Amino acid sequence: MNLANFESMDPVMLMSIVNMKLRDDFAGDLDKLANFFDIDKAALEAKLASAGFDFLPEAGQFR
Repeated sequence: MNLANFESMDPVMLMSIVNMKLRDDFAGDLDKLANFFDIDKAALEAKLASAGFDFLPEAGQFR
């Protein structure tokens, strides 16, 4: 799954995909995920925050 078009994705689906990628491929490291997909981490966090999801570093996922 390519996250390059994350800004146009449904936020609930996006959160699910991002959390799966964080868990399976990036050990909860949001910086690594953003670098790998060459996306703006702040924009991703803002998109998910607009739907009520915040990144919890201690959990390594959005909730």
